Amino acid sequence: MCEDGSRAISIIGFIGSVFSPWYRWSGRKSPDNHCCINVATYGKGGRFTMTDRGRDALQQTNDTFTVGPSSMRWEGGNLVIDINEVSSPPLISRVRGRVIVTPSAVTQVELPLTEDGSHVWRPFAPSSHIRVELDREGWEWEGHGYFDANFGTRALEQDFDYWTWGRYPVEDGSVCFYDATRRDGTDLAIGVHFDHDGNARVMNAPPKVGFRRSLWGVKRETRADAGYKPHQVKNMLDAPFYSRSAVKIQYAGEETVGVHEALDLNRFRGPWLMPMLAVRVPRRKGWRF
Repeated sequence: MCEDGSRAISIIGFIGSVFSPWYRWSGRKSPDNHCCINVATYGKGGRFTMTDRGRDALQQTNDTFTVGPSSMRWEGGNLVIDINEVSSPPLISRVRGRVIVTPSAVTQVELPLTEDGSHVWRPFAPSSHIRVELDREGWEWEGHGYFDANFGTRALEQDFDYWTWGRYPVEDGSVCFYDATRRDGTDLAIGVHFDHDGNARVMNAPPKVGFRRSLWGVKRETRADAGYKPHQVKNMLDAPFYSRSAVKIQYAGEETVGVHEALDLNRFRGPWLMPMLAVRVPRRKGWRF
C-alpha cells in the first residue's frame, strides 16, 4: 500500500493456480501446467490480471521465477518483479512495469495450517518497503509491503470451509492474524508479531471481531482490541467467494491499517462459480521464450 493509502497492489505467483477454473477442470494433476503471475492494482485506474498459462511458460532457477512475459527475481536484498500482463474484462489494457520489494529482514518461520502439514504458511518478509513503477499516470509510488507464500498438497476447499487473514503494520514491526475453520470441525487461530529484524513471537491474539460483509456478502472478521470495531477503509478485490480490503483495527492501543482477506470455500466449492471465473481468468497454453 502507498503511504497515503490511496493505491495498493497485490502480486501472486502460482504453480498450480488454486483459484483457476482451468486447473480445477483439469483434475489438478499437473500444477506446472497451470501457472500464473496474478497482478491486481487498487485505486484510480486499477486493473486485474490473471492469465492461466501452460508449462511452456514456466521457468525457474534458485533466484528467479518466470511465467511467460512476467517474472520475479532476487537481486541483492531486493525482490524485483517485472510485469507485462493484460487485464481482464471489462477494462482490458496492458499492465506493464516493475515493483521492487525490500524486506527489512527475512524470517525463518513456517506455520502448518493443518495437523498433517498439508497446507503451510511461510511469512518470508512481513515488513517490507515497496516501490511501484508502472507505466500509467499516478502509478509510481512507495509504501509498505509484505511478502509471504502458501504451500499445499491438497485443494484448499478439500481441507477448509472458511478463513481470514490480516497483516497490519505496527510501530515495532508487523502483526499477522490467521483464523480458519477446517473441514474436520477444528479451528486454526493464531497471531504472530514480527519485529523489524524478522524475529517472530506467537502472541495471545486479541478477540475476534466481525465487521460489515463484503459487497458479495462474504462474512468478514479479524482481531482487534476488546471494544474496538474494525472497519473497511478501502475495498480492493470483491468476488463471490473472496474479499480483499484495507481494514483499520486497533492492536495494543495502536490504530493501524492493513490488508485483510476473507475466503469462503463453501462458495468456492460450488461448480456454478467456475464459468464466472473463466471470464476473469483466461487460459493461454502456448508460449515461446
